[in-house]
Amino acid sequence: MMEVNLFGSHDYSQEELCAESCAAFLCAVIGIQTQRTITNTKAYVKGWLEALKNDRKLLIHGIQNGQKAADYILGRKVEYKEDV
Repeated sequence: MMEVNLFGSHDYSQEELCAESCAAFLCAVIGIQTQRTITNTKAYVKGWLEALKNDRKLLIHGIQNGQKAADYILGRKVEYKEDV
C-alpha cells in the first residue's frame, strides 16, 4: 500500500522544500531567475519552514535534496556524502 503524505504534514513539507529549491536552482542555471522568482521562492520556503516549526536542520535537508534533484535533472555526476 502506498503511503500518503497529507498536505502540511512533516513529510509533505520536506517534499515541498525539495521541489521548490530544485526549481530555484534550475531557474538560476538556465537564467530565468529574477527578483520576482527569488521573492516568491523566499515566501514559499518561509511558509513551509513554519509548517516544520522553524527547524532549520529540516530546511537545510530539504534544500540539499533539492540540489541533488537539480544535479540529477542536469545529468551532473556528483558524489554525495551519505547523510549522517
